[in-house]
Amino acid sequence: MVKRKVAALEKIDADFASLQYKIRRDPKSYKEEFLKQWEQYESQREIFLASPTAATADSVEAFHNTIDLIAHVAECYPEDTRTFPDDLKLILTQHHAILHPDLRDKLVGSLVLLRRKDVIGSVSLLTTLFPILVSSPSKSLRELLFQKILSDMRNSNSKSINHPLNRTIQTVLYNLITADRSSPRAIWAIKLTRELWKRQIWTDSRPVDVMKEACLSENEKVVVGAVRFFLGGDKEREEMEDESSDEEVDLAKVKHQIGINKKTKKQKKVYERAVDKVKRAERKKSKPHPLNFSALHLLHDPQGFSEQLFSKHLQNSKAKLSLDTKLLVLQLVTRLVGLHKLTVVSLYSWFIKYLTPRQQSVTSILASLAQGTHNLVPPDVLEPLIQKIANEFVSEAAASEVAAAGLNAIREICARQPLAMSDTLLQDLVQYRKSKDKGVMMAAKGLLSLYREVGAELLRKRDRGKDATIGLKSGSIKQRKFGEEEVGQIEGLELLMKWKEDEKKRKRLEKGLPETAGSDEDKEEDEGFNSSDWEVESDDSSDSGDWINVDHSDDETPASKKQKKGDGPEDEDKDDENIEDKEAAAERLAKLATTTILTPADLAKLQELRTAASIENTVAGSSRRKRQQDQEARHADDGLTAENIEAPAKLRKLTKEERVALAKEGKPDRDEHKSTQAIRKSKKEAAGKSTSNREKQRNKNFLMTLGKAKRKQKRSLVETRKVLRGHVERSTRGGRRRNGV
Repeated sequence: MVKRKVAALEKIDADFASLQYKIRRDPKSYKEEFLKQWEQYESQREIFLASPTAATADSVEAFHNTIDLIAHVAECYPEDTRTFPDDLKLILTQHHAILHPDLRDKLVGSLVLLRRKDVIGSVSLLTTLFPILVSSPSKSLRELLFQKILSDMRNSNSKSINHPLNRTIQTVLYNLITADRSSPRAIWAIKLTRELWKRQIWTDSRPVDVMKEACLSENEKVVVGAVRFFLGGDKEREEMEDESSDEEVDLAKVKHQIGINKKTKKQKKVYERAVDKVKRAERKKSKPHPLNFSALHLLHDPQGFSEQLFSKHLQNSKAKLSLDTKLLVLQLVTRLVGLHKLTVVSLYSWFIKYLTPRQQSVTSILASLAQGTHNLVPPDVLEPLIQKIANEFVSEAAASEVAAAGLNAIREICARQPLAMSDTLLQDLVQYRKSKDKGVMMAAKGLLSLYREVGAELLRKRDRGKDATIGLKSGSIKQRKFGEEEVGQIEGLELLMKWKEDEKKRKRLEKGLPETAGSDEDKEEDEGFNSSDWEVESDDSSDSGDWINVDHSDDETPASKKQKKGDGPEDEDKDDENIEDKEAAAERLAKLATTTILTPADLAKLQELRTAASIENTVAGSSRRKRQQDQEARHADDGLTAENIEAPAKLRKLTKEERVALAKEGKPDRDEHKSTQAIRKSKKEAAGKSTSNREKQRNKNFLMTLGKAKRKQKRSLVETRKVLRGHVERSTRGGRRRNGV
């Protein structure tokens, strides 16, 4: 009975497939057959809408097949099937909770098929599916709808950005979040926005505004999802971009495999797909790289957003968030404060009660405090926090891990605001560099090396080091005042200036002139440029010759070099000479930046000199200023984590489990013991490599080699001698292929 029923259903499916094929081939000839199916569909639809729950399995199957047929041929009869999409939307919207799973999936698939055939638009499809997604109790239906919505958004934005569709969907998501802030439905808006952001379909500020509103929700799951987007969404996007760029196709390998295998249509299609993929990759390389701004940089009002987050989720005592969620929100708030240099007045006083070693996840709190510090935070606000960290964490009675964490936290805070440290406390903390624990010693040395660069005058003379002492004496190292910023300039311009001066000296020596020109010659060089020499100067600049001078008025001429002072002892004269040389170099650099135009050849040479200087700094260790800038801007790209505050694992003794894991790292998992040869063979097979001829002979069937073995036994002495001589001759000339010749 069951077999007969299955056979009958298979026959019905075959008939529908045959009719569908015939209609698509010749719509006019089979219009009557289609109209019969359309009448049958309308009668089945009316019966189903009258009593959806009372439908039998056979009627559901028949309705399923009829919908499938009409969906596949709807574009052939647009006038007759005008109401078909609306019928499917009505059935799916009103009865999705009680429909049979197969019929429900077929309705969704039919709507997606109609969208692919351009019978309905993306807006119509997505506005139908999304309300069902956020309200359906069926997990399988929600997964199906989410995948269909995501796929349609990708297809709609594949060729070019579909701005009207994107704005419509973003408005729907925004309204879903703001309509009811306590509802968990907004989690679907977060999932969809995060996926589209990760796939670089949405890259502007609108999805960032959607996630910003989700962060201010009252539902904990929604808050966690939105905060994680700001803290890790950009990294996910970069990882996906790296994975897609790693998928390269080796056309030579594919062509070789097709050549040695049997030639089939399938192999040909594989090769064609590989060629298309390579062509798409080449077109993608030729396109300009998109400017993907970070979500944290696309916020319209970071100051107001950080204040709202802090007051609603952290400062509010009625907030019902768990400790892990509060730590996530705290990381986002401090990241915004440090990145945009914001001022949230009550943030730093809020930290006071949590700065104790007994506090759970205290290293995450210390990391958040450090990344929320910047050079515009008043030192008076940070001094009590640093003092409490020193009192609670750094002491002889504290455990070594606690002291190391406290010193690391103080160093990270002071790297961003050096003025927050007092000389008495600093001199006390630096003494821990003599500790027997390696983590504490390294943390104290890190604090000492930091202040040798940013505040050497706070240290004792014996702790300042050679470079800091010389810098303080010469005046090159000065403590920066609160709110003071460095003057911006063209990076590497002093390298180009030095290279130009060396070139001028070399050319003068080649002409037989002294290295340095006199004052009259200098004036001639400065005033030697006029409009008639423009063409000559531009030609010279193509090979990075002289500068192009810009004509300026007399009142804008820079001051001349200062004369050396001849009075006083010799060491004071040397110091004065060094200071005057630096001032003169600074004046020449300012004159160069304001009175000359860099030609394309100069810019190319500047880039070359920058690259060479960066390589030298990397090999010989970066300069003091470079390290200082890196410490100040460390939070700009990546925020601090608890691992940065805790002592590194290599500075403490490893446990047995960690040693075992370290020993197993990089070794293959062996389910059974194998010889080296067997492991090598399995690796070759996994890589798709073939075996040698000798290995093939060794693995040949015994019966296939039996005849050759019998012939060997019947050889005469003359034949054996001939074979051996041939073997010797081949080995001397390098085998049959003469590889030795």
